[in-house]
Amino acid sequence: MESATGDKAIKDVELGIQPKNKEVPEVPPIHVVEEVEVEVDFSKRAQWLRAAVLGANDGLLSTASLMMGVSAVRTDAKSMILTGIAGLIAGACSMAIGELVSVYSQYDIELAQINREVQAGTTRPEEVHELKRKLPSPWQAAGASALAFAMGALVPLLAALFISSYKMRLLAVVAAVSVALLVFGWMSAMLGKAPVVKSSLRVLVGGWVAMAITFGFTKLVGSSV
Repeated sequence: MESATGDKAIKDVELGIQPKNKEVPEVPPIHVVEEVEVEVDFSKRAQWLRAAVLGANDGLLSTASLMMGVSAVRTDAKSMILTGIAGLIAGACSMAIGELVSVYSQYDIELAQINREVQAGTTRPEEVHELKRKLPSPWQAAGASALAFAMGALVPLLAALFISSYKMRLLAVVAAVSVALLVFGWMSAMLGKAPVVKSSLRVLVGGWVAMAITFGFTKLVGSSV
């Protein structure tokens, strides 16, 4: 009898069957921790930065071209500086008003879409405040555009402000604008992930062409009037 019991125990062990009186230790549950990736939306930040670079580039090039155009027919520093100041103020106001109208139109369209979603039941009323908070601010966009334009326009103004010699003043404006154009071209290329050298040179050559055309045509018109 004992031999039969022993043989059965040996068979149970061979078959991997645990004896009934032996307690199997409990394995603690394994907690699987899921990694949650926090997605940061940099698209809006990049858009603001790109708009600022383009606004500053517009202020730089338009103001410098105006100053070069006036310098084609007037050699005194006062005329050149006053032209630059007028260009800065007019351009900054124009940029601000244009941006205000544009962003307000976008704001109204997105707000109307939110209201339609609330009426359709796809958006809960308590979510409206959060959605409105994420909408672009027209006044903030207008102020940023005006400031960016003014910062760009200050470059040729400061370059010409303290130089009395006519030729040296022209050279100083062209040199300062050229450096700024290269910087803005580099920043635009970095934001757009484009070739840096090619983009920077394209912006630089475009700026030279704009100033040369303005100077040449103003000189031509001034000599015939």
